[in-house]
Amino acid sequence: MRRFLTQHCLTQHCLTQRVYKGLCLLAVFWLLGMPSAWADSLSDRVERFPYWQRKPTVTVVNKEELVYPDWMAGTWDVTSTLLQLEAPLAPDLKSPGFEGNRRYLNQPLTFQVRFQPQKKTGLVVGDRTFNSENISQAYFGEESDIKIIADSENPNRQIIDMAGRQELVSVVRGRNREQPESDRFLSTEIIYQVFRSPGQIYFNEVETTTDYQKQDADHLEAEQLTAIYLSPKDPAYFRANGSPVALYRYHLDLRRSSGSASP
Repeated sequence: MRRFLTQHCLTQHCLTQRVYKGLCLLAVFWLLGMPSAWADSLSDRVERFPYWQRKPTVTVVNKEELVYPDWMAGTWDVTSTLLQLEAPLAPDLKSPGFEGNRRYLNQPLTFQVRFQPQKKTGLVVGDRTFNSENISQAYFGEESDIKIIADSENPNRQIIDMAGRQELVSVVRGRNREQPESDRFLSTEIIYQVFRSPGQIYFNEVETTTDYQKQDADHLEAEQLTAIYLSPKDPAYFRANGSPVALYRYHLDLRRSSGSASP
């Protein structure tokens, strides 16, 4: 997801570094549209990382879900490893918790994710609640007080309920996808986030761009790239000039879970 595949990143001033890291994962994807003249392929965007200066080209979504290729259907055991992190606007601008996240470099994290066909259409989509719950447990432990609340009316909206009357509302605003080869699939999403705690509210946007490559029917690998953008409501928004304030690169190794048959 991760990182809440995705999967990986928030900038809340009032969160502990551990909560910050985990919620980055759960954010899994929100995109704003841009003029077609600026359009580029997702594979090109992956190649340019970390030299990103703007958000990707996306289509605004309402209640549509991200559709994956059939070969991703099933339950997967994921090993996610942070390989790189950048603060391109430092020292002027840097997201809270960024330095603390250095401790996670090259430290693998394991969890399960699931992609399944919809009953009505047969199209393969991610089980966002299942994925979010598993990633949060991997970060905070099975005894954590974090609860994932799905929106029954909108699969692109989730609420993450935390201890201490803290709440994160995340909404996928846009996305794009491409499949340049039969065994390769790329997606990008922009997620708009609202973090609420007693006496405080904070907004930001998270991009998650993932490049999946099928190794065989039971093994996938992926590069997952996460960017943190300031919200227009942030006092430093115009200083950032649309550029990300934090960038993270993860390697994902997905092995089909025992008992999950190949499609």
